[in-house]
Amino acid sequence: MLRSELIARLAEEYSHLRHDDLEKIVAVILDEIAEALAEGNRVELRGFGAFSVRERSPRIGRNPRTGEKVEVKAKRVPFFRPGKELRARVNGGDDPEAR
Repeated sequence: MLRSELIARLAEEYSHLRHDDLEKIVAVILDEIAEALAEGNRVELRGFGAFSVRERSPRIGRNPRTGEKVEVKAKRVPFFRPGKELRARVNGGDDPEAR
């Protein structure tokens, strides 16, 4: 789903809100999540999942075109872990990790 599709779907469900307002709402939510991750914080949306930041160590990579070894610097990458309810919904109501 694209951002524009999300906004269109919200506009259908919340017809009393202006399209411009919905665009701003979605932008603010996504910006706040991105800002929290940039600060190294964790963002948890109950029933949906949790966003966090993971550290990647420096390593020696390989250029796939030339085969030349390339130094890859350490970096921080966003990570998403789906919540139990989301996993169950994606799997047709059954949580594959349920014990």
